[in-house]
Amino acid sequence: MQIKLKRVYEEPANSDGIRILVERLWPRGLSKEKAKVDIWLKDAAPSTELRKWFNHDRAKWEEFKKRYYIELDQNPEALKPIYDLPNTVNITFVYASKEEQYNNSVALRNYISNYR
Repeated sequence: MQIKLKRVYEEPANSDGIRILVERLWPRGLSKEKAKVDIWLKDAAPSTELRKWFNHDRAKWEEFKKRYYIELDQNPEALKPIYDLPNTVNITFVYASKEEQYNNSVALRNYISNYR
């Protein structure tokens, strides 16, 4: 399963395939029609406490991933909608952060790639 990443504010494209929002909160100022989200995995997003603690601080990245993976390990049902998709479909995780390298979608893609 190959997963692409894209900011939810970018224009949707047919090549996105299944667009999965991986945020706990709906992105500010974006309508559901414009976002074109197929699945909203808010239960697979980091907890509010973890998200606030991390605050996209690059110095906390490795510790954030450890804590986030523990949360995911404790809630395997949250990822079931992804695992139920056929391996042949295109998947794009869409996220709200302006930070492209250090955000939960990057960590989630890594988790799925390495632990599935």
